[in-house]
Amino acid sequence: MDLGCGYGRVSIRLADKAEKVVGIDISEDNIKLAKEFCIDKKNCKFFTMDAADLKFEDNIFDMVICVQNGISAFKVPSYKLLEEADRVCKKGGVILFSSYSEKIWKERVEWFEIQAGHGLIGEIDYNQTKNGNIVCKDGFKATTYTKEDFMELASKFNITANVYEIDNSSLFCEMKKV
Repeated sequence: MDLGCGYGRVSIRLADKAEKVVGIDISEDNIKLAKEFCIDKKNCKFFTMDAADLKFEDNIFDMVICVQNGISAFKVPSYKLLEEADRVCKKGGVILFSSYSEKIWKERVEWFEIQAGHGLIGEIDYNQTKNGNIVCKDGFKATTYTKEDFMELASKFNITANVYEIDNSSLFCEMKKV
């Protein structure tokens, strides 16, 4: 399962390796785009759904991912997001969340400025943007999760967790359901 799949940019790559890929996103427009983008991938299914209230049975997915800093894009507490991911993940399955590394702060701010300039997000509120958090005047907030943040979050569940930094740009928290 790909939480916050957007238009399917990660799902389409997973489809080459997985028997079945399910992508969910709260945006109906994103789901429509994902279905079009992945039209040739018969093993991809997409649903408009709230990641904090998944309409799937317990213990159904081998892997649940929420990458490209998706953990901060949902307007729900990260605990609730992981709680639902844990609920739908099978015992022995993997939950993979990612966040940006603190090492690319300058580049992140520049990237958000470009997005704001194109009207994709609101104007950046520079008075509140600091300490790994980018805040826009429209209410959007992109947080940074540190290794310690991920480990604290994971400690509240019956999972084992490891955090890996890749290319000094992203942290990946790989959690295995016990």
